[in-house]
Amino acid sequence: MKPEELKGQKVAVTGSAGVIGRELLRRLCDVGAEVLSWDREALPAHEAWPGVTHIQSDLSTADLRPLKAFAPRKIFHLAAAFERSVETPEFWEANWRDNVLVSHRLAEALRGMDATEVCVFASSYLIYSTSLYMFQQPQAQAHCLSEDAKVTTRNLCGAAKLYAEREFEFVHELVRPSLRNVFARIYRVYGRGSRDIVSRWIRAALRGEELTVYNPENRFDYIFAGDVAEGLLRLGLSPEARGVINLGSGNARCVREVTELLQELLPNSRLRIRQSGSTAPFAASCADITRLKQLLHWQPATPLEHGMRLVCEYEQQRLPQSR
Repeated sequence: MKPEELKGQKVAVTGSAGVIGRELLRRLCDVGAEVLSWDREALPAHEAWPGVTHIQSDLSTADLRPLKAFAPRKIFHLAAAFERSVETPEFWEANWRDNVLVSHRLAEALRGMDATEVCVFASSYLIYSTSLYMFQQPQAQAHCLSEDAKVTTRNLCGAAKLYAEREFEFVHELVRPSLRNVFARIYRVYGRGSRDIVSRWIRAALRGEELTVYNPENRFDYIFAGDVAEGLLRLGLSPEARGVINLGSGNARCVREVTELLQELLPNSRLRIRQSGSTAPFAASCADITRLKQLLHWQPATPLEHGMRLVCEYEQQRLPQSR
């Protein structure tokens, strides 16, 4: 199925005001889909959203009858809460509400939504066992994680994502065999108007603040939000796509490279970087995207250099408004 065939088709997107959600909405608007957008935050008022009906409400407590009545053929479930990898005690409640409860309520609703053919869930690589990609010494190469890699979740968020995968699969296996589930295990997302570490560093650099960097040897798979949205859309359109599928760039870059790129992209900023040394364990992971490429005949196309340039341009345009 081609994206153009979504014209007039009903599609629902949760977490639509987030960085991935906005990118996905733009693609759905471009092809003329009829979209129900749902987020506790408003969509940016300076942009037009043709064909989009937005509900600004908390999915953990909201009446879901409007979603059921809309009867979407496809659902992209992006609503979630994230924190740093080592989560604070305060994240406990947010994780339960925004990751566990919201997904549970959607899974429960899907049991009776016969018109819905596919649910694409934005899952996370945090499900994979840290024994595969955390080390006592810095690594020259990242460990590529395949979809059948060992699972022992890294933190609360990873545990919530795995539980949600199991709930959606339960609906498919025991209640709605015709429902196609796609669990896109997404790697380190960055993008325009995001709260990710790359975007936060760019904003801090433009403000002339000091950046404190730990473990500059750490290696991560950074993927641009636009590529994530494109990948999710293609997975939703591909009848063969189902179950767990990695969604990353397939390449790992170390933190030191990110800070060096930042200095190159913002040579006139008052950027100050303080290296606070290295403390074990060291992360070194990236996505094995073999299955993604085989299914879609596509792979994420935005290199880190170009993606960071786009984020820098976006933040520079917004800077005068924030003063």
